Amino acid sequence: MELHEKATDLLLKLIAIPSFSKEEDEVASVLEEFFEKQQVHSYRKGNNVWVKNKYFDPAKPTVLLNSHHDTVKPNPQYTRDPFKPEIIDGKLYGLGSNDAGGPLVSLIATFLHYYPQQNLKYNVVMAATAEEEISGTGGIESIWTSLPTIDFAIVGEPTLCQMATAEKGLMVIDCIARGKAGHAAREEGINAIYEALADIEWFRTHKFPLVSDTLGPIKMTVTIINAGKQHNVVPAECHYTVDVRVTDKYTLEELLETIKKNVKSEVTPRSLRMRPSGIDDNHDLVKAAVKLGIHRYGSPTTSDQALIPTPSIKMGPGDSARSHSADEFIFAHEIKQGIDTYIKVLNEVIL
Repeated sequence: MELHEKATDLLLKLIAIPSFSKEEDEVASVLEEFFEKQQVHSYRKGNNVWVKNKYFDPAKPTVLLNSHHDTVKPNPQYTRDPFKPEIIDGKLYGLGSNDAGGPLVSLIATFLHYYPQQNLKYNVVMAATAEEEISGTGGIESIWTSLPTIDFAIVGEPTLCQMATAEKGLMVIDCIARGKAGHAAREEGINAIYEALADIEWFRTHKFPLVSDTLGPIKMTVTIINAGKQHNVVPAECHYTVDVRVTDKYTLEELLETIKKNVKSEVTPRSLRMRPSGIDDNHDLVKAAVKLGIHRYGSPTTSDQALIPTPSIKMGPGDSARSHSADEFIFAHEIKQGIDTYIKVLNEVIL
């Protein structure tokens, strides 16, 4: 069976199994069985599965191929069964087909291509990981110390097979604007909603002076707000959440300090884990992309790349615009394109 046919067959099997974040046990088992049938020994921790090339040599540097097998839950606008994989008019439908099933099976096929080869300059490790969609601690982060030392990584996400050489980080902050409760009919209390408005306007309009060459400006977006319980009571608290997309020009700690200096609200970051990431323009992966005419860009979205503490790029078949959409799909031919692109790039580096 051709590699792309094997990859497509595996994707059809994966789609048929619900694999929401933290609920990927069955899919991880299917991946273990798949590698066993390929006579490849696999390792597993939690719902993460990884494999090493046949002639793995600890004295050599190692490249990691990584993508995730968890999915979001299907949105209410689905008109198809999200767990019924079908290929119709060249489109392979199903939840997770595009994000990130297509990139995942394409990387697995790429790994199988290199698995039996001797005299590679690099070892090749493939990791199919969990909890990417929720940036959970039970994913790539949880197995990092169990993996061999990784020198660089390719993270499989739908990028139209273009190469994201940098990726914005993410800091989610929860804010509380405080006032004083009072009766709405009288001039009593301090309205926490009004207290929050000035801060929200700052988040909306503030421009950080340093702009990244690859990732552009910092972007802050207020995405959730909640206050009040009764129509006639001035609320004492207004809770809101801010999504902050971070570039390589600032550390998360620097951004947090600036935010706290400029708003009156109480500010609490959910974590400082999701840092901006990328790779040097002189890295062999980037040079390979230049040679092959592959478009390079800075990605505004965040992936497991943010949790990989080595040079990395993000690339894969499919289109990010289709991710999390109703009736999600990937074109069947994109899987073959993904495999071919991965192999062409890696041939320039590891052969």
